[in-house]
Amino acid sequence: MRVISGKYKGRTLISPRYDARPTLGRMKESLFNIINLKLQNAAVLDLFAGSGQLAIESLSRGAIRAVMCDVSRDAASAIGANFEKIGIKPELYICDYKQCLAHLDCKFDIIFVDPPYQSGFYVNVLEKICELDLLSDNGIVVCEHLAESDLPCTVSNLKVYDSRKMGTVKFDFYKRS
Repeated sequence: MRVISGKYKGRTLISPRYDARPTLGRMKESLFNIINLKLQNAAVLDLFAGSGQLAIESLSRGAIRAVMCDVSRDAASAIGANFEKIGIKPELYICDYKQCLAHLDCKFDIIFVDPPYQSGFYVNVLEKICELDLLSDNGIVVCEHLAESDLPCTVSNLKVYDSRKMGTVKFDFYKRS
């Protein structure tokens, strides 16, 4: 797993020891090509961060802040090691996503939501993001999930404006309706 583009391009990243499912290189490259224009000076939130690779890729491509959350100490260790490779102290919450969201006091331009696929967390996460008003006016939420399962087109004041299927995975892009 490597950083694909930007100032940290080529840096090798590690995955947590637990059974994580990192976003594959081709899918990550396609995803970042889609959102690239939104990254400049963006504040990014990476929920269920795993290795922190989406946060690092965002910072590499121009984001100015990346906050991460993962409940796993294994993930926290991998994130720490990966951020050490780029020379930045990670802004990391090691807790349940609900606790993390409740502690945040800023708005984000991009929020990545990539929980375990069968967790059933997606709708609750989207509702919490709206309830706590964590998305900037022109911000987006990117949900990665199995292509065979559909997420709702609308959740609270968020609406899907784009969907991309990549193999067995699908990315749904939400913005304020």
